[in-house]
Amino acid sequence: MISRIAAGFPSPADDYVEKQIDLNTHLIQHKEATFILRVSGWSMRDVGIFDGDEIIVDRAITPSDGKIVVAAINGELTVKRLRHVGESVHLLAENPDFPVIILKEGEELCIWGVVTRVLHSV
Repeated sequence: MISRIAAGFPSPADDYVEKQIDLNTHLIQHKEATFILRVSGWSMRDVGIFDGDEIIVDRAITPSDGKIVVAAINGELTVKRLRHVGESVHLLAENPDFPVIILKEGEELCIWGVVTRVLHSV
């Protein structure tokens, strides 16, 4: 159960919430295919993914154009936005200080999973 919360004045009715929230059912669609990874770096900061954040990654979701994915390039994991441009695949950072990754001949790419949530402390 998700309860509303006032950003101005507190509501005394929220003191009577009876159900506990199960974050697994709220955040995870495919339990056996879902993982949490810790992000290192700032390449995705403009979409709210910061250094030290944790991302929830679902390997059962089919990656599609525009999704934020975890990709393995030559065995090294990175988180980027997936773009199909003609016949090629581009991995875009969401920070102008980082270049677009365009696969070169001989490089291996495996889309490891689709990012569904980002978790960070406030």
